[in-house]
Amino acid sequence: QVQLVESGGGLVQPGGSLRLSCAASGFTFSKYAMSWYRQTPGKERELVAVISSSGGSTNYADSVKGRFTISRDNVKNTVYLQMNSLKSEDTAVYYCNARAIVVLTSTTYDYWGQGTQVTVSS
Repeated sequence: QVQLVESGGGLVQPGGSLRLSCAASGFTFSKYAMSWYRQTPGKERELVAVISSSGGSTNYADSVKGRFTISRDNVKNTVYLQMNSLKSEDTAVYYCNARAIVVLTSTTYDYWGQGTQVTVSS
């Protein structure tokens, strides 16, 4: 079955760094775009970063540009989010997402992890 398992969250001081990992299984990882989202209580889930299936293209939310880096390893079936210069407003539950669209059948495949908590506080 499809699994996305996030790890690497925790408590970090402002200005610190964390690296999140998301290990994927149960689907052809190299055919899926991978994203990181985050959510705080009472707010909608927010897209943080996305990377194409090959890893050749990335995009970031304006709020994390220059501080976060998304990457992937299609051999290890893992996507990463390196987070530097963390701020209190980065505190959230971070979710891993895998998405693929089959144009011929107009079918979207969309999988989510269970989330990992990131808390930035002194």
